[in-house]
Amino acid sequence: MKLKHVVVLIVLASLGAIGYGYSLDASQELLANKYIGSGVVALFLLAMPLFLYKESKGKKMKDYMLTEENVRKMQGKDSENADNQ
Repeated sequence: MKLKHVVVLIVLASLGAIGYGYSLDASQELLANKYIGSGVVALFLLAMPLFLYKESKGKKMKDYMLTEENVRKMQGKDSENADNQ
């Protein structure tokens, strides 16, 4: 099973748990809070890191850092765009 499918399953299970927690009666408030809380925890502590890992695989972090070299590249592109207008 691919990591993409695992992330989708975790997201669907989390949303299902959250939805089920909201659908419970007021007499089962503690159980509802547990379902909602576990869904949120799974969403943000499992699904989000796995998704970010999957999407960032093979990419260079240096390209996304604000270094002097990248600032110069951005300033060069901005000045070229301003001249064309």
